[in-house]
Amino acid sequence: MNNIYITDLDHTFLRTDLSISPFTQKIWNVKTDNHILSVATARSFKKTEQFLKNLHVNAPMILLDGSLIVSEDKKIIDTKFITQDLGDAIIDEGAKLNIYPFVLALEDQNLNEAFLYPAQRNEYQHNLLKRYTKDDNLQERKEIRTMSDNFKLVYMGDESILKHLRDKLHSIFKNNLKYILAPEAYMGCYFLTLLHADADKAHGLNIVSDYLGRNLTDFTVFGDNLNDLGMFQLSGTSVAVSNAHDKLKKYADIVLPHTNDEDGVAKYLQSVGV
Repeated sequence: MNNIYITDLDHTFLRTDLSISPFTQKIWNVKTDNHILSVATARSFKKTEQFLKNLHVNAPMILLDGSLIVSEDKKIIDTKFITQDLGDAIIDEGAKLNIYPFVLALEDQNLNEAFLYPAQRNEYQHNLLKRYTKDDNLQERKEIRTMSDNFKLVYMGDESILKHLRDKLHSIFKNNLKYILAPEAYMGCYFLTLLHADADKAHGLNIVSDYLGRNLTDFTVFGDNLNDLGMFQLSGTSVAVSNAHDKLKKYADIVLPHTNDEDGVAKYLQSVGV
């Protein structure tokens, strides 16, 4: 029976410069001849497509931290949205601290995504937007509000401010949201991601398992950070790259001797044969 491999992108599969080496591309595409390969990422559908444009993907993709599951032929399988009322209430609380989020939302069933960004933004947000200048889904908002179907709200800033906001939001909205506070590896700051309470990669892995009609024990997953922990706990085999968070490594069945910049995932795929 063919094996199923699901990898995180940033700092696991992608190199630090967000590229994919020719070696990794070759190994991945050869592997899809006999096995099932896909990704689980915090990235949007649009950005993931850009990164994987030269790779074959033959299973559903887990996107936006599990709030969007998309089939290999670009059909929406599952969504977990933050409602407009809840999203706007979150923004109102952040505004009391003079901080405003990015909003990632679904515009239509054709997978057109909206990336809303506030006119009033900090230096971290400003610098991040420089990376997205070629994207056609960016929409500036003088007074930012959410849309009907929101995947997530993302704040960027100093840890202390975002921790205060997280605690305040949790005191108000309790378990109606998922709260992810973590360092932003590329920008030198922190980000606070707010998602539907059931949106995470573990949820996504269950959806993909059902879609493929396969047991979770058939899955091998790769990751580097704590948002991969749920997948590690569910899958048959969990693999951490050598640059992974120390806590995640404790839950890994295998810790690779190679980092993301050393093609760790591809070298593992090569080592397990055809």
